[in-house]
Amino acid sequence: MAIFANRALTAAGWVENLRLETSGEQITRLTPGAEAQPGDTRVDTLLPALANLHSHAFQRAMAGMTEYRLAGRDSFWTWRDLMYRFTAQLTPEQVQAIAALVYLEMQEAGYAAVGEFHYLHHQPGGQPYDRLAELSDRIMAAAAETGIGLTHLPVLYSYAGVGEKPLEPGQARFGNDVDRFCTLVDQARGALTAMPSDCRVGIAPHSLRATSPTDLAQVVAAQGQGPIHIHIAEQPKEVAEVQAGIGARPVDWLLANAAVDGNWCLIHATHMTEGETRAMAASGAVAGLCPVTEANLGDGPFNGPTYLCAGGAFGVGSDSNILISLTEELRSLEYSQRLRDLSRNVLVLGEGSVGQTLYCGAASGGAQALSRNAGEIAEGKLADLVAIDSQNPALCALRADQLLDGLVFAAKDHVVTDLWSAGRHQVKDGRHVNRDRIIANYQSAIAGLLSGL
Repeated sequence: MAIFANRALTAAGWVENLRLETSGEQITRLTPGAEAQPGDTRVDTLLPALANLHSHAFQRAMAGMTEYRLAGRDSFWTWRDLMYRFTAQLTPEQVQAIAALVYLEMQEAGYAAVGEFHYLHHQPGGQPYDRLAELSDRIMAAAAETGIGLTHLPVLYSYAGVGEKPLEPGQARFGNDVDRFCTLVDQARGALTAMPSDCRVGIAPHSLRATSPTDLAQVVAAQGQGPIHIHIAEQPKEVAEVQAGIGARPVDWLLANAAVDGNWCLIHATHMTEGETRAMAASGAVAGLCPVTEANLGDGPFNGPTYLCAGGAFGVGSDSNILISLTEELRSLEYSQRLRDLSRNVLVLGEGSVGQTLYCGAASGGAQALSRNAGEIAEGKLADLVAIDSQNPALCALRADQLLDGLVFAAKDHVVTDLWSAGRHQVKDGRHVNRDRIIANYQSAIAGLLSGL
């Protein structure tokens, strides 16, 4: 396969008239200043495609259902109760149909890969399926249907709170002890034989609330040879509970008690002290930021300037999937900093393009978090690529070195024309190649789900 781009952002910078060749999943040759050849796929502007590092796919189907204010003060915790009631109804077929729609929307928005933080494991009521990894199989089937690059992250969820509190009824579909969880992960890894070779299985201890120090150590020792993702310090209530229960704030405790390194992704990390922020950056872990969901749930903004000054890696994810938009995640990240600091152009060190800092930083950090050999256009990297139309009215006034500022702050995702996930050309002319079938399956699944609510 070969792609000819009028311009492209490569690892060496912006180049004109790039001819990019691939073999299977990888970029094999880059020729700037080239001429298009017969049979080349021609695009306007080619960029490295981002990975969406944090998704709960099933929550897409409840988008818009929790925006009615209840008596008293609505919060993350009231939203969570509604989510539990929703999950009690989902069938395996519905889980697959919802995930396929989510992954289609991600690819049309410019994401080439997804980290699926998957904690819906069992039947309603908590009884395991005959095959423990049944719902993980459904996630993989959705990824295969859409062609998205998948890092599947089965979640260890054992307790309702710090101190090994028993699971609540609404959490019954999530629960496993360490031994059963390890069996589930082994089954999921076995299923990779039917998936493209860029797909991965990691693990996701849900949080310090839903695991225990002993269980966390055991599961990392047994299964931690790949990506390890964990929710950390999302809400002040969570920080207070962890500090009261195990004697330290979540980030401080994790960094002191686990060998946190570049294989780890700490999701949200919203409520950190300055010292925690610098220590997390120094660990090499990726901060998994989900600005749209964090705003929707009232989590609060991330401590971005301190983290970037300390050299921290970051990426973005769509989390609850209330809105799947790559451009909105990046600009919401910057705007959250501006609103807090009463300033502009916050998330860039010294002078430079904020859009390029955000985009390229998230490309690199997302690839690291999902253990993908991607994040930039270079020979030997996965062909995770996205093409945008620089002649779109939102972008046509800009120079090449301003295009990422325009993409992040002035454009919407419909400027995406083409998307490749590890060389699989899944979006053409702005539409996923399986769009009609996937949307029809989703609409049928939702009709069945709503009839049971």
